[in-house]
Amino acid sequence: MSATIEVPIDSNYVIEVKGIVKGFPGVRALDHVDFGLRRGELRGLVGKNGAGKSTLVNVLTGVYPADAGEILVQGRLVTNWDTTTATRHGIQCVHQHVQLVPPLTIAENIFCGDLPTSRSRLVDWDRVYREADTRLRQLGLQIDVRRKVEGLTVAERQIIEIAKALFAEAQVIVLDEATAPLPKNEVQMLFSFVRQQRARGVAFVYISHYLEEIFALCDTVTVMRDGRNIADRQVSDLTQPELIRLISGTQLDTFTRQRPAEAGQPVLAINQLERQGAYSSVDLVLRRGEIIGLTGLEGSGKDALARALFGLEPLGDGDVRLDGKAYHAQDPRDALDQGVAYLPRDRHGYGIIGIRPVRENVTLPILRRLRTALGLIAGKRERHVVGEYIDKLRIKTPTQEQPVEYLSGGNQQKVVFAKLSSTNPKVLLLDEPTQGVDVQAKLEILKIVDQLAHEGSAVIVIAEDIRELLDISDRIIVMFEGKIVHEFEVGDPGTTVERILSAVEGTPVNA
Repeated sequence: MSATIEVPIDSNYVIEVKGIVKGFPGVRALDHVDFGLRRGELRGLVGKNGAGKSTLVNVLTGVYPADAGEILVQGRLVTNWDTTTATRHGIQCVHQHVQLVPPLTIAENIFCGDLPTSRSRLVDWDRVYREADTRLRQLGLQIDVRRKVEGLTVAERQIIEIAKALFAEAQVIVLDEATAPLPKNEVQMLFSFVRQQRARGVAFVYISHYLEEIFALCDTVTVMRDGRNIADRQVSDLTQPELIRLISGTQLDTFTRQRPAEAGQPVLAINQLERQGAYSSVDLVLRRGEIIGLTGLEGSGKDALARALFGLEPLGDGDVRLDGKAYHAQDPRDALDQGVAYLPRDRHGYGIIGIRPVRENVTLPILRRLRTALGLIAGKRERHVVGEYIDKLRIKTPTQEQPVEYLSGGNQQKVVFAKLSSTNPKVLLLDEPTQGVDVQAKLEILKIVDQLAHEGSAVIVIAEDIRELLDISDRIIVMFEGKIVHEFEVGDPGTTVERILSAVEGTPVNA
């Protein structure tokens, strides 16, 4: 159900665009789009990757000039719309990846570029901290403004970003995949703050691929497809299947993993693994062709375990064996050489090199295999390998030389899968593999994971979406406070979302 409306939504638009057209070479990104937002409105903006959402936001915030159409603020036509004009009229965007400076304090970030000074032209630090504290308290936030941003949780950083936009007198704030980097237990913290600001009359555009969040937070929703606005609806009048059909334009297929009839041979065996402050007494056996779902709260140990297995963090004490041999990765290169590959949660920061072409991203970990006797890269062989993965994973790209940053989110994720698959891994560690992709791309990625398992890889999927884990996994393992507290066999009558969530929260689950 949609959130309860705390303030009446004004009938007049704060901002409205009419007939907006925007094109790029070879593609029309926006095709005569109409879109309006009223004071105090929480409007969801949804659509598949490439539907035009980001382009519309970039037009609203002045990053892209429209090729045609009108922009009206409070009913008045505004010409020469750019970032300065948008900011002056109170239009701000908070991106998925926050723009704060981690080594600086909250107060320094709030006043970044405009620090108050004394008559002697020195920074007036007492005033900086006092005014920052006052401003945050006016927004209902009580937090030590002397804390460095690098010590904040992800949700706290997002909230400070929104606060900065409000200090700039924002009337409209676009939240672009704001919860994608957040653990589930911090999402409600962000939602609560957004609702408080909506009650003050601020309007929000909320972009998300998590459709349950649209139903939990938003009053209205706009659906985009192929550069067009194809529906504006009250959230309370929709069901999730109806919204999915609007987004995809068709009835979406469902995914059901075809689980192997017999368990494969053990590939990864962990016995009494322990690292102080991360995990303890971890026992786990992963078999060839098996998919294990690994879940738990933030800090439960699941993420630390995956990073340690890939050589990003110390492994600790205990016995880990890969194909029966002692395993310990000094670093990611060592892990890849031994047959362990890792898909990170943050694909932009660690999974892809956005400015480089698809070809280079896919073959980056296997360049040594592609060298000729003279030490050069065998170009023809490289292109053949990349072409095979483009076909196999159905990566939509005009050429192998297309920079990855210009692909949709789902296709970027497929490039990461191609890169990992090229190493022929024995073990695949996938941290939130469907994060930040649309419902169609999510389905395709689950099929890819299933295919890789059937080809012989042993897979661990780390995720907080229990329903997704039930779709893709053979077993689901729950960690709590660094320990494995329960194991569920998918398909058993007792393996339910409710029982798994109980285990995630630390409640004992009866056998």
